[in-house]
Amino acid sequence: MTNRVIRLFAGLVLYGVGCALTIEAGLGVDPWTVFAEGLSRQSGLGIGWVTNLVGLGVLLLWIPLRQRPGVGTIANILLVGTSMQVALGLIPPAPEHVAAQAGLLVGGILTVAVGCGLYIGARFGPGPRDGLMTGMHARYGWPIWACRGGVELTVLLIGWLLGGTVGIGTVVFAVAIGPLVHITLPMFDTGPRLRARREQVSTRA
Repeated sequence: MTNRVIRLFAGLVLYGVGCALTIEAGLGVDPWTVFAEGLSRQSGLGIGWVTNLVGLGVLLLWIPLRQRPGVGTIANILLVGTSMQVALGLIPPAPEHVAAQAGLLVGGILTVAVGCGLYIGARFGPGPRDGLMTGMHARYGWPIWACRGGVELTVLLIGWLLGGTVGIGTVVFAVAIGPLVHITLPMFDTGPRLRARREQVSTRA
């Protein structure tokens, strides 16, 4: 349990730091961060704090979907935006050279992928945004890809209209994050390890 909690917290912090790196790259960010960035520019609140508030708002949408949050859901709301805000205050100003910006973008996406592998692999429940997609699928029977695509395209458009950064980085993130998490999740998933340990114990007994 201690190992899983550490993975959960480390993963969520890394997720926030990775998002901060993509923001500083200035080449475009993922749809939900575009949305948070747009709200941040309109409200004057830090993007990390807005990310926390958006997560809380999305959690409220779980109520009609009859979804139940887990420990990981609440931790996601509290830690991702907070770590993002802290990281943005520590990371130096965005470089002007394209190669340096690309390096920040790639580093940010890789960090997010590792963070996803850690916190999803800890198995403490989905984040508020992922739970929204699975909840829509369970409640209405819509395909997961349609739920995810519809929601993310909507928040991307709203965020862009509010002033969020959309660019090549948005496309790269969308294309790369799935395959990368496909690699990192098996590396950090506690499920197979726990099952293997149980099998060893039962064999010895």
